[in-house]
Amino acid sequence: MAREHTASMEDYLEAVAILSREEKRVRVNQISRALGVKMPSVCAALRKLSEDGLVDHERYGYVELTPRGDKAAREIFHRHEVLRHFLIDVLNIDPEVAREDACRMEHSISPVSLERIAKFLEFAEAWPEDEPFWLKSYGYYVEHGRLPEVCRMKASGNAR
Repeated sequence: MAREHTASMEDYLEAVAILSREEKRVRVNQISRALGVKMPSVCAALRKLSEDGLVDHERYGYVELTPRGDKAAREIFHRHEVLRHFLIDVLNIDPEVAREDACRMEHSISPVSLERIAKFLEFAEAWPEDEPFWLKSYGYYVEHGRLPEVCRMKASGNAR
C-alpha cells in the first residue's frame, strides 16, 4: 500500500483482517468493540474504505476485505509484527508496551527503515549462538543499568 491512507484507516483495515481470521465476514459492531470507537465512526471509515476498493460493505451487512484490502492489511500487519518483535526481542520492551508502540509506529516508519529492522532481526535470529553475547550484554545493561565489563573496558580505552 502506498501509504495514501491515514493511520486511522489503516487501523480499521487491520482490525477487519484480524477479526476475519475468526469469522470470514465481520460486523460493524465487532469492529467498533475491537477499536473502542462508536459505530457511526466505523460506518464512516468503512464507507471511505469501500470507495477506495479496500472493503466490501453493504449497509447493515457484513464487512469483507477485497483482494486489494487484504493485501494492504497484510502489509500493515507485517509492519506491526516486525516492529513488535524488534521492541520485545531486541530492546527488551514489555510486550504490552511493545504492542501499543508498534501500533503507533507502523503507520509512519519508512519502507527503508522497516526493511533494515527486518534484516537485523533475520540476522540476529540466524546467529549461531542461542542468544548472541552482545544481545545478552545489552539485556544485562537494561536490567541492571550498568555497562558490562567488556563495554566499560572499551570506554576506558583498555579494550583492544
